[in-house]
Amino acid sequence: MSMLDKIKGLMKGHPDQARQGVEKSGDFVDKKTGGKYGGQVDSAQQKLNDRLGDKRPPADDR
Repeated sequence: MSMLDKIKGLMKGHPDQARQGVEKSGDFVDKKTGGKYGGQVDSAQQKLNDRLGDKRPPADDR
């Protein structure tokens, strides 16, 4: 079993927590890079949230 399969198994049935993790991870990367890759991070977050389903976390004021 690959690491990706393990992650998918952990996320199954917990989409809200997975979305929160995606948001927190992206915010962490933005903070560490000084926002230099903000567009790429936002794009990756959007794609991951699309894979998780329709419900989105509330947008924060960045």
